[in-house]
Amino acid sequence: MSTASPLPPALPDRALIESQVRAALTEDTGAGDLTAALLPADQRARSELITRESAVLCGCVWFETVFRLLDADCRIQWEAGDGDRIAPGQRLCVLEGASRALLTGERTAMNYLQTLSGTATTARRYADAVTGLATRILDTRKTLPGLRVQQKYAVRCGGCHNHRIGLFDAILIKENHILAAGSIRAALDAARALSPNVEIEIEVESLDELQQALDAGARLVLLDNFTLADLRRAVELSDGRAQLEASGGVDLETLRAIAETGVDRISVGALTKDVRAVDLSMRFVTL
Repeated sequence: MSTASPLPPALPDRALIESQVRAALTEDTGAGDLTAALLPADQRARSELITRESAVLCGCVWFETVFRLLDADCRIQWEAGDGDRIAPGQRLCVLEGASRALLTGERTAMNYLQTLSGTATTARRYADAVTGLATRILDTRKTLPGLRVQQKYAVRCGGCHNHRIGLFDAILIKENHILAAGSIRAALDAARALSPNVEIEIEVESLDELQQALDAGARLVLLDNFTLADLRRAVELSDGRAQLEASGGVDLETLRAIAETGVDRISVGALTKDVRAVDLSMRFVTL
């Protein structure tokens, strides 16, 4: 029995999803699937998708879109959905369609579902690790090339949260930006003047730099590789004036202790960059 997420995240734009899938299919099929062409064009088949391990399912719409682009008459009946916890041996869906389409689309569809389910499963482990605490777990830009939107969606399916999507929707001032601007205050002032309507975050590497950022009116500060003691001191220094985000040295073993210091957010690159694909199997049951 699957356990559904209470608030499934909003999907990306359908036109974007279709364009992503078309590109993935082109990458795999090129001028055409030479092996699938061995089958009669009018042959139809039925296939089942099962999971061989416990996981959090994610990527159903990308999976569906692969087969519907190849066969508009393909029918898919889902028995689990994005954000659901799934168990070994569980059937996830049944597909009926042209045999050629099912065989041609299998690997592309599975690549999406296995990778995004792997991302969502990792995110769920991190979200579960801070149960009962107010700290939000955020992803980063350390995503697989070409899968930024998809993995950000998967992170939400797993119960964690998105940081900025890219370089275009928020400002994160880091060490080299500060050096180029001349000071923390100068960097913040320049950011506010240039982009007053977007979120502005500044990275600091010490309590002294945190104090400078707070004095300059920072409202969101990233604490880079702070010790637990310094994180607790940073929360005291801030006293609610800014949201504090911890980053660096974060894994499942250290996560809860970091959250218990009282920081508002923890960013974790491992949510998206250290992904292990979930073991799924798509098998033909009738021809």
